[in-house]
Amino acid sequence: MTEGTTLATPGVPIARQPPTPPPAVTPLATAAIVVTVAAAGLAAVALRSVHEVIGDPPLLVQLLLWVAGIAALLPVVPAVRAAGTVRERARLVSAAEFAPARSVAATGRERASTAMGYALAVLLVAALVLFATANDGAVSRTFLRWEFIQESWRDVTVAFWVNIEVAVGAQLLVLVVGLVVAVMRLLPGPAGRPLRAIAIMYVDGFRAIPSIIVLYMVGFGLSLAQVPVIKDLSPVWLAIVALTLTYGAYVAEVYRAGIEAIHPSQWAAARSLGLSYGMTLRTVIVPQAVRRIVPPLLNDFVGLQKDTALMGVTDAFTQARLVSSNVFNLTPVIVVAVLFVIITIPQARFVDKLLAREQSRRGGRTA
Repeated sequence: MTEGTTLATPGVPIARQPPTPPPAVTPLATAAIVVTVAAAGLAAVALRSVHEVIGDPPLLVQLLLWVAGIAALLPVVPAVRAAGTVRERARLVSAAEFAPARSVAATGRERASTAMGYALAVLLVAALVLFATANDGAVSRTFLRWEFIQESWRDVTVAFWVNIEVAVGAQLLVLVVGLVVAVMRLLPGPAGRPLRAIAIMYVDGFRAIPSIIVLYMVGFGLSLAQVPVIKDLSPVWLAIVALTLTYGAYVAEVYRAGIEAIHPSQWAAARSLGLSYGMTLRTVIVPQAVRRIVPPLLNDFVGLQKDTALMGVTDAFTQARLVSSNVFNLTPVIVVAVLFVIITIPQARFVDKLLAREQSRRGGRTA
């Protein structure tokens, strides 16, 4: 028997601790009301600022402003309902009805948390609106002029296909280069030591050098040096080569992490069946590793897509800068940003879906 432990005597009832009341809801409900009032006030200031910048808005814009104002008041409902649970909890506690009091208190805390969450979202959106309309709308006039969007979106969109071509070409090459470098770095024994050293130097070197420097050296340096074969490549292919060199190093580390994450028993089982090192890697290890590295691999590809804006050819960003220099406004650059967002967000959601599927699969296997 451990120290501090008592044995129950047969026939003698065990003493029970008296029930305790649930935690108070008042502090959280008060905080929710304060945050909600602050959010509603800041939203009103933001909407007023928008109205002053626009001047005499059309009917549709006025309707949208009214809808936004009503939406900013929505957190008031759960905040008031949370405050209403304070009195109900106190009544139940005074009547010694602790079980219902706990349920009411939990509901009040949930409502207060909901109100605070939505109110904080309103605060953030209102702050962004105030920033966009600051200085009599100088920010919005600099970045969001509708007439300049109409003037530039067609040329910028056509030039954006260059970014897509470079991104797709580099991604295909990166998949091959990254796998080759990862396998080189994992070669066993003394025979693989020189190749391992080369792979390590490549990965360390190109992960340390910024992408824009590699693009400059490949796009201008190699062409200037009149390197055979390279000098005959188009600027698009030079950009593909530069991005492949840079992101091949990142993807090689992703491949290596996925391969090393495979349990050693998989290697042992495959080798015990008589498979060679290469066959084990090709038929057993790499297929399992690829399933694990798809999310981080897609994240690297998103970064690669963004770095296509650094190349010196007439891509979407270059076209946007040309238009911006003509109209003395940065709205065309926003068009480029929107195009990158359009192609990037679906990939991000796809990565989230793959992660959720992998977690679900592992959870089912564990269960």
